[in-house]
Amino acid sequence: MKTTDPDRVRKSDGPGGPGLPAQRTAPGTPPPSSEGQSKTGGTLNVFSHGVLVIWAFLVAMPLLWAVMTSFKDDKSIFDSPWSLPDRLHFENWSRAWTQAHMSEYFLTTIVVVAGSLIGTLLLGSMAAYVLARFDFPGNRFLYFLFIGGLSFPVILALVPLFFVMNNLGLLNTTHGLILVYIAYSLPFTVFFLTAFFRTLPTSVAEAALIDGASHTRTFFQVMLPMAKPGLISVGIFNFLGQWNQYLLPTVLNTDPDRKVLSQGLVQLAVSQGYKGDWSGLFAGLVMAMLPVLGAYIIFQRQVVAGLTAGALK
Repeated sequence: MKTTDPDRVRKSDGPGGPGLPAQRTAPGTPPPSSEGQSKTGGTLNVFSHGVLVIWAFLVAMPLLWAVMTSFKDDKSIFDSPWSLPDRLHFENWSRAWTQAHMSEYFLTTIVVVAGSLIGTLLLGSMAAYVLARFDFPGNRFLYFLFIGGLSFPVILALVPLFFVMNNLGLLNTTHGLILVYIAYSLPFTVFFLTAFFRTLPTSVAEAALIDGASHTRTFFQVMLPMAKPGLISVGIFNFLGQWNQYLLPTVLNTDPDRKVLSQGLVQLAVSQGYKGDWSGLFAGLVMAMLPVLGAYIIFQRQVVAGLTAGALK
């Protein structure tokens, strides 16, 4: 005859559920509550949002003020710098575009940046893919050699670079400036894309090789499309750096007919003398900012996806 143990019943059918021991609490202990945690989380949210609002204000206000000032005349800029323009002076933009030769500087900059950006992404992705996917003697040495380029100040290379470009006949040429921009951007591109290619699955590349694809075809038709988020992210960063580059073209591009946009803005400010066409200068400044802002607004999702892809995988 079986007997029932009361203690066993209490242990097996406790408040935790059938088969679970009963949970005991000390006398006078209040039940656990999430009220304190919610208050702490709310305080942190308010603080973080407040910091973000202040940061957004500090970043957006100078941009909005520059845009607003570009539609004022010179007298309104100094008499009431923080007020809205009495009317939109579109002649500032037309004067900067035609008389200040901003159209020529703009076209030269587009040609130089487009050529250097394509070359940087092509060469950088090929080098990063080899370093990330293949093991060979000297792999790590080449990788750290590229990384060492990030720590080398470009200002130290200006004098020898000037003489090298002059001896090669590339001084004051568009293709010479493109080559220098590519060399200047390769270390960061290889560093970024090497880490990105390591996160991509190797099974897809192995399947392509088994199907008879060569390494070149596997790279261009399989792996490179998979690395699109990383390419867009590093492309945006290179675009920002190359578009705003001033030191390299100032030393290597002294021809007034081949000046880039950053040189054109300085030339516009210097050529004013004591007159000061400040409205035209602000109009030219906004013209130089618009492509950068537009590129980031259009590709901001891809930039975030490329930066977080390695962490998510």
